[in-house]
Amino acid sequence: MAEVIRTDVLIIGSGIGGCIPALLLADNGYDVVVITRAPDPLETNTYYAQGGIIYKGDDDTPEALVKDIMRAGAGLSLQQSAKLLAHLGPSLVESLLINKYNVPFTCYDSGDLQLSLEGGHSLPRVIHANDTTGKAIEETLIHEVCKHPGIKLLPNATAIDLLTLSHHAKNRLLVYEPETCVGAYVLDRTNQKVLRCIAQNTILATGGVGDIFSRSTNPPGARGDGIAMAARTNARIINAEYMQFHPTTFEHKDSPPFLISEAVRGAGARLVYSNGEPFIQRYEPEWKDLAPRDIVARSIVKEMLDKDLPHVYLDLRSNIPGNEIKERFPNIYRHCLQYGIDITSDLVPVVPAAHYFCGGVWTDEWGRTTINGLYASGEVSCTGVHGANRLASTSLLEGLVWGYQTAQHITENSKGNRSFDPDEIPPWQDTGTELPDPALIQQDMNVIRNIMWNYVGLVRTTRRLGRALRELRHLHTEIENFYQISKVTDGLIGLRNAVEAGIIIAHAAWKNKKSIGCHYRE
Repeated sequence: MAEVIRTDVLIIGSGIGGCIPALLLADNGYDVVVITRAPDPLETNTYYAQGGIIYKGDDDTPEALVKDIMRAGAGLSLQQSAKLLAHLGPSLVESLLINKYNVPFTCYDSGDLQLSLEGGHSLPRVIHANDTTGKAIEETLIHEVCKHPGIKLLPNATAIDLLTLSHHAKNRLLVYEPETCVGAYVLDRTNQKVLRCIAQNTILATGGVGDIFSRSTNPPGARGDGIAMAARTNARIINAEYMQFHPTTFEHKDSPPFLISEAVRGAGARLVYSNGEPFIQRYEPEWKDLAPRDIVARSIVKEMLDKDLPHVYLDLRSNIPGNEIKERFPNIYRHCLQYGIDITSDLVPVVPAAHYFCGGVWTDEWGRTTINGLYASGEVSCTGVHGANRLASTSLLEGLVWGYQTAQHITENSKGNRSFDPDEIPPWQDTGTELPDPALIQQDMNVIRNIMWNYVGLVRTTRRLGRALRELRHLHTEIENFYQISKVTDGLIGLRNAVEAGIIIAHAAWKNKKSIGCHYRE
């Protein structure tokens, strides 16, 4: 019989949306298991977030932040969620990240936190740790998680499927009960076995979907695992058409896609042609280079298509002193220099790339999904904050706020509420007889990425989306058959989830005929 892990709370994902509830719940006496598919638990979307996290600016108010969120979200942000973020967020940054966990944010010589201006914000309110804010936050939180006696961290562990009573329980009469999640089947790749992880409450914190597009700022593994698993439990998923594309990733034939933070434009950088002439003001005369990301990204793509350009450029040198560039953006400076680009004196070649998933698994203000016992936090969730387009630097804050809210709700409502016999869930039955060929998996992943980039990318048409759905559905059938006859591996799990996530996004984009925010129908 496969090994069984029993815990109060199972958290799938080790970014800010998973670590915050893990730490808070463990502080309150809960047994917590955190799993992450990566061998290194630092390998999360949080780790790669460069720009910063919203705090509070001089003469700032929650009302001003709500206004900026609603404007960036093209009017589709849920106002009560934006208000929750704006009122609760800065205080949690202060009480948890600054005072409790001592994240090393960048300060002036006076000791005051440096505040940055980013696109869509009406004033500087974003704090940062130079240009590696996510890295500073993630390293701090993982350090706290690893030393906490109430948390068991399992890296190299891939969630296969969420366990629900109606889908998995031996007692088939439970199909008549409300849909309830009781944990997950987990592939422990270190010991090559599948675990039944039985939990009173499960928190999805699996991050985004960028890795299913051929150009992405996301790390490998951001392949939609969370929304695909949630969809198989019939959890509600909303706003899946709203995939945000970051306007500026470093473009070099030898470099992987590398994010050039929006904070660079906040500090004064301009988007220009090779001759140094700026162009964004023709598309957005008021905000210019600090316009919302969807406008900037589409403007770049239009210029590239109209003028047959392989990329455009970022000009830091004209408005930011060289010593300030090196001090404020050391990671970006080092990365570009590896490829012969000195951002203090050279123009930086950039193109857009898939960046942030504004949709996801529907949650309420407490992180609850439509499935009993299942919560979601971070990018995998859709709280309503982002609407049709995310305001810069709201993502880390949303993970912090909803991670906190989820922990609060579980603490106040769930202790000892449900006891469950783990033997009611049968051991994992691996029906496959052969190990899947990694070359076939990689080929299918590349096909999915190309379909998503070419047909479900920045500019969408009815014909493109129709073709995407036909090809993805055909692939889905082939992959599901492949899955059934093969032994389970991380790559096969990811492929199965990627095609499902792609169909969810393409179908939502096909249904929405109106261009709004980062969903653009031509």
